[in-house]
Amino acid sequence: MPDPTRSADPARASILRARGVTKVYRLGEVEVHALRGVDLDLFEGEFVVLLGASGSGKSTLLNILGGLDLPTAGMVGFRDQDLTRADEGARTRYRRENVGFVFQFYNLIPSLTARENVALVTDIVRAPMKPEDALGLVGLAHRLDHFPAQLSGGEQQRVAIARAIAKRPSVLLCDEPTGALDIETGRVVLAALERINDELGTTTAVITHNAAISAMAHRVVVFGDGKVKEIRVNATRHRAEELQW
Repeated sequence: MPDPTRSADPARASILRARGVTKVYRLGEVEVHALRGVDLDLFEGEFVVLLGASGSGKSTLLNILGGLDLPTAGMVGFRDQDLTRADEGARTRYRRENVGFVFQFYNLIPSLTARENVALVTDIVRAPMKPEDALGLVGLAHRLDHFPAQLSGGEQQRVAIARAIAKRPSVLLCDEPTGALDIETGRVVLAALERINDELGTTTAVITHNAAISAMAHRVVVFGDGKVKEIRVNATRHRAEELQW
């Protein structure tokens, strides 16, 4: 069995943990087992890649870790909080205050500028970054007042990343953030995530089916059939700009 507490750096503390997490969906008379007893820790400040084919369970786990869904069985904890026992109000506060989400599709509001899209998040949290600072972190300080239609796909994704990190989340959860992008644009987006992890120390988990991206991680968690099949630590990490696929 893969060791869920295996960290690339033993000094890092666990920030998110899953124990025995199972998720079963019922489709009519059919039960679909999306997760089958997953044990996993995410550690403070690490960059981890969750790797696996479509349908392997990684997106289901991300939704549960992020408080968007509850497991059928098992426990999910954030620091000293048991999220599986928390009420909906507590889970909402957890999502709002501690988790940033980045998805394959950018979900920007077309009628708002990049700055205004980011400000949507900064208006609802206690100690946010200025939208200009968040956009500067992802290399878009020169595009503050452009609308989504005036931005490339990669720029729109970086606005989405800026929006996610502007509330200073403890954890950034990214589901196929380069899935709709070409290789050059994908590397730029991954470099933005890399910079956030390096400079802010944000625990960053990237879900992907692209094995090349795993080279930039501290740890790689391999999924298959709703289970963690393997956890490996990268002795040497590659920078985003070095990746090829």
